[in-house]
This record gives sequence, structure tokens and C-alpha cells, in this order.
Amino acid sequence: MSSAKNILVCPLDWGLGHATRCVPIIKKLMESGANVLIGADNRPLAFLKKEFPTLQFIKFPGYEIRYPEKGSMVMKMFFSVPRILSGIRQERKHLQKIINENKIDIVISDNRYGLWNKNIKCIFMTHQLSVKCPKWLKFAESILFQINKHFIKNFDECWIPDVPGEIKLSGSLTKRYEQFKNIHFIGLLSRFAEPLQTNNENTFKHNVLCILSGPEPQRTVFEDIILHQLQEIKNMKVLILRGITETDEIKNISENVQMVNHLETTQLEREITSSEMIICRPGYSSIMDIVTLGKKAVFVPTPGQTEQEYLGKYYKERKLFYSISQQQFNLIDSIEKSKDYSGFKINSEQEKLNERIRFLLK
Repeated sequence: MSSAKNILVCPLDWGLGHATRCVPIIKKLMESGANVLIGADNRPLAFLKKEFPTLQFIKFPGYEIRYPEKGSMVMKMFFSVPRILSGIRQERKHLQKIINENKIDIVISDNRYGLWNKNIKCIFMTHQLSVKCPKWLKFAESILFQINKHFIKNFDECWIPDVPGEIKLSGSLTKRYEQFKNIHFIGLLSRFAEPLQTNNENTFKHNVLCILSGPEPQRTVFEDIILHQLQEIKNMKVLILRGITETDEIKNISENVQMVNHLETTQLEREITSSEMIICRPGYSSIMDIVTLGKKAVFVPTPGQTEQEYLGKYYKERKLFYSISQQQFNLIDSIEKSKDYSGFKINSEQEKLNERIRFLLK
């Protein structure tokens, strides 16, 4: 009888989304008898430690890129390219050390381009084969696609958390997947894939649940905007989830407004299902969670984050979710306008993920 395989799971450390969508993968691996190790840093590391306290964790440094408080995110990323490329080289070296010390058999990398090694099986996961650019830089999209393709071909498989042929959550972000030989669509990845038993009452605990996420300083900027607007609103029950995993602080801002730093998966699912409206970033992992639970939402893209700006526009044009820029965001107005948007629900079906995991563990 063969021994359990040692599998290293490493999410990117830009916000929590990459870590949260790894939760169902980690659970499936554990259920299949694999020995899972998690390599992460910063808030993803703190989050996954709370979700899986019994697993082995390895501090795996991230790229340490911050979103600008003002100015162009594209220019910020352009000037950060040398640091990112250096980070990719460094994580390849670091990976080799981890493989040797822990006898790693398989690596699953969520958007960390340097985590491949020709001596073991390596999986890359992404929902963004095509990188979006602002209008004035559209010509660069083809170049970035080829760069993306160059890095992804180093991996044995590329997993896309989406469902082809239905309402594609990723839109045109994955439209050229046929150009890759190692692509596998694995279905949606949500940590809420197994819904809680809830009652069907038409009453809600909160009128609004604001889920803050993403890299600093824009997470804090959006938090400040919401708190400022709530000072003028007295008749609405609001819960603000700050997306800060380091501590479990709870603050009562007023009689009707409460702010919590972090909620574990089961607690968060209860709060989402018992809230009338969700306000959040249109990060891809957040979208997967929203449609898995069938909730209505208002999307506020991170300024300058072209992927989120594209997804917000994509769903708004289809009258599924209302989306508004952070600069123009008004809480009351957004909730009112969102009434004209339907939202939708996709039942989580994980057979494709199960299939890939069975193949890995053969």
C-alpha cells in the first residue's frame, strides 16, 4: 500500500480571495487521504491557520506589492515588474528547499508563477489567462497574454475555477483557453459549497453586509468611505467585515452598525445568508461565493484593478449585479439601484475538481 502523498498548497498573498478559494481544494485533498502542507504569508497565512489549525504551515514570502492610494495601478505594476520577476525567481529557489526538506510530491499554486519544479507534478490555478489593461494600454494585452502563457506552460496542469458553456463567471478573462494544452476547468470554488441548513423566513438580521477585502491601502480607504457615509444613516442595520485576519476584534460603531475583523467560514456563511444585501469587491473569489449562495450584491471595484473593473462592468451590462466605482459610491443610492439587477445562483458541482484530485493521487 502506497503512503500518502505530500501536497503543498500555496495561494498568492494579494488579498484573501486566493486563500479562500483554496479551502475546498484543501478539504478534498484531506478527505482523499493526502498529507497537506500550506505555504502562505501575511493575511492568507493567518486565515488558513484558523481554517485548518491541525495542518503544517510554511511561511512562504509574497511579492509585497501594495496598491496605490492615488494614481495609476497600471503604472504601479509596471514599475513593480523587476520586483515581481525577482520574487518569481526567489520562490523557485525557496520551493526547491521546501521540496527537499518535506519530500513534497505535488504543488498546487494559486497564481504564484514561480512554483514549478520539473521533478514533481505542479499545478497552476488561475481565472485570468488574459490580463486586462486600461484603454490607453490595450495594445499590451496580447503581449501580457503571451507572457502569461510562457509561465503557465511550465506547469503540468492549469486549473480554471469556472464552468465553460454556461454563464461563464470569468467572461473574456479565459476566452483563449484553447491555446493552452494543459487547461482543466474544475467548476466553481467556494468555501460555501456545502450550504448550511437555514430557515426560509423573509426577515433579515442585517440590511447590509459590507465585506472589505484586497490589498492595502485601498481596503482601508473603502472602509473609511463606508464609515463616513454611515454617520448620516440611522435606520439601517449594517455589519462591516473588515477582512483583517490577524485579530478577532469586534466594535459597535453605533446601535445599528457593528464592525468585526474576521469571521470563520461557518460564521460568515450565516451572516451572508441572513443579510439582505452584500456590498463587496468584485474579486473573482467573492463572486464565486455570492453566486454559490444566490445573494444579491453591489460591486465596488478596487480603483485601478483592471480585472475587477472588467468583472464589475461585465455583470452590470448583463443586469445581474449593480457595480459602481469607489469614487462615485453612495451606499443608499447603490442599494436602491441594485433593485433592478437580478443576481443569480449556480449550484456548486465539484465532480470536475474530484476528477482532477483523483488523477493527482493515483
